[in-house]
Amino acid sequence: MTDVIHTRAELVAATAAAPDQVAVVMTMGALHEGHRQLMRAARERSAFVLVTIFVNPLQFGPGEDFEKYPRTLEADLEACRAEGVAVVFAPSRAEMYPDGPPQITMNAGPLGEILEGASRPGHFAGMLTVVEKLLRLTRADVSYFGEKDYQQLTLIRRMVFDLELGVGIAGVPTVREPDGLARSSRNRYLSAAERTSALALSRALREGAAHDDPDAVLATATKILEDEPGIRVDYLALTGADLGPVPASGPARLLVAARVGGTRLIDNVPVRLGKGH
Repeated sequence: MTDVIHTRAELVAATAAAPDQVAVVMTMGALHEGHRQLMRAARERSAFVLVTIFVNPLQFGPGEDFEKYPRTLEADLEACRAEGVAVVFAPSRAEMYPDGPPQITMNAGPLGEILEGASRPGHFAGMLTVVEKLLRLTRADVSYFGEKDYQQLTLIRRMVFDLELGVGIAGVPTVREPDGLARSSRNRYLSAAERTSALALSRALREGAAHDDPDAVLATATKILEDEPGIRVDYLALTGADLGPVPASGPARLLVAARVGGTRLIDNVPVRLGKGH
């Protein structure tokens, strides 16, 4: 049985009665298999899984899709029930921000200004603000995030470390369609032709990551993306595993963001650099 609650008072009562550690999965709804995998990972660790569903206006920039972002609460609740979620917290904007937009927000720092941060100014400040609020409101012991939003995951881990929030942050590998496309709530916006074009993103990452030399990684991925006319690349970047400088050898990350038609998609894969790795 999944309880659906909407207020802070209900949330306090629910978490106070939790029989196990509180494992939280934060979402903006429009749940897909990637979200369900997060719930399953949480269920493996805790008998009390709490899912939040809140479309956070703070992390949408001018011209982004806040108003048209899909809101599918009934279908989302069915997915949560099927995955054995104990509680769904689906607050209103007024419940989350009772005094209007917060006057004090998180600063994502230098890591929040590159990649997605450069393309979407203010996005990570809004994201970190709501995540920090929800970690406190839900009294989370551990919270699960997908690796598809790798920069987001990295920033959340940094925030929890820097502010000593005492919450475990668990990353869950990207869930993909059988053809390789990373699962995303925005995939539903793609036409059939655009979806075919979008496959070049995962192919570029996969074939790039097959190399262990940084130049070869980027050259391979760049060529695949350039050969697909339906894609407009925002960025293709090879970084360290923590999004810092590329190491001479060891773990790294290859990330891409691109527009396919009117839809902006992101993806990333791990890379192992250096001979013999």
